Amino acid sequence: MYKAITAEQAVKVIKSNDRVYIHAAAAAPQALINAMTERHEELRNVEVCHLHIEGETPYANPALKNSFHVNSFFIGKNVRHTLAAGNGSYTPVFLSELPLLFKRNILPVDIALIQVSPPDRHGYCSLGVSVEATLAAIDNARHVIAQVNPRMPRTHGAGIIHISELDSFVEVDLVVPEIPDLEPTKIENKIGGFIAEMIEDGSTLQMGIGNIPNSVLKRLTNHKNLGIHTEMLSDGVIDLILKDVVNSNFKGIDQGRAMATFLMGSRRLYDYVDDNPFIEMRGADYVNDISIIRQNPKTIAINSAIEVDLTGQICADSIGSRMYSGVGGQMDFIRGASLSEGGKAIIAIPSTTKKGVNRIVPFLKKGAGVVTTRAHVHYVVTEYGVANLYGKTLKQRANALINIAHPEFREQLEKDYLERKF
Repeated sequence: MYKAITAEQAVKVIKSNDRVYIHAAAAAPQALINAMTERHEELRNVEVCHLHIEGETPYANPALKNSFHVNSFFIGKNVRHTLAAGNGSYTPVFLSELPLLFKRNILPVDIALIQVSPPDRHGYCSLGVSVEATLAAIDNARHVIAQVNPRMPRTHGAGIIHISELDSFVEVDLVVPEIPDLEPTKIENKIGGFIAEMIEDGSTLQMGIGNIPNSVLKRLTNHKNLGIHTEMLSDGVIDLILKDVVNSNFKGIDQGRAMATFLMGSRRLYDYVDDNPFIEMRGADYVNDISIIRQNPKTIAINSAIEVDLTGQICADSIGSRMYSGVGGQMDFIRGASLSEGGKAIIAIPSTTKKGVNRIVPFLKKGAGVVTTRAHVHYVVTEYGVANLYGKTLKQRANALINIAHPEFREQLEKDYLERKF
């Protein structure tokens, strides 16, 4: 009844001036992306929109600017060049609200390019490692094209769609992109140690990929009854689940489940989540919903930043006026954790960049955006300690942040602070 076609045949439905949404993160359907790009000579002004995606982005080549324009909801390294080159734009949006842009027809979707697991005996496929806004894009797209891949894990939750919902599909056998698990540095281990000490038994964790979250997770082996409700799930949680450190039994909502909206990690992670009912995948409009997050007591939200000023303003999406990443889900979880009973909203950063540039600054760089306001941030953690800013005056905040700044910059920060006369 349902018959696969080639990628080249499938993408023929894409027309000039269409808006195309691409499945996010490690679920990006590379065969469909390549086939679409191959049509560049006959296409004009196709808007390609997505969150961060893994893999190659040939349509983002500035030489193809007449054919494709990239609209990023979160700017990944593989498309960052498009903003300066003029063949890309950035749309700021909370991850929790991205599905609404499609549901409310604010950004009508013509074509959705997705990747799914093969259908089961009942005809149902899984969106696998990424749900985020893809369900909303599928529901509102004129045409849905799927890349069916046996290497895509079959995850439980909301990301289950029947093959009849696919307007066309292609069959591939391609590796799902993997993210290497790197060893944390001494500085990252120091930060991880401070954060681990802040986590109580029975807490619910939100943490993404990276060395600092990995460092935290490695220090939680003696904790009890932790839960997971996170935007992104990565390898670090697997051993804690296997040791029953993470069981989600004391969550306030979705007990007995580890909740996420996308996954990125190694093949071990993808194999572990395959047909595992403990891992539940749902859309970002649920997972990142503040009213849902706050129902979990002792929610611990760990996020990063590019720089923090002495009043507690957090810049996390730009370096000065140059857009670097995006708003993402930081504010969703910062606010959700803040409102959670016993929750802690944490910004974790090394005190300096790898080049030695100070990251606790008197003023954010000219043109820098504030992702998390000074009223939202609670804790800032560096390798020099923990600054609790909640309920503190501007003077108290400045003193606390200076104390966890790199010693080389503290004297100058003191002078800058005195000149500001808070």
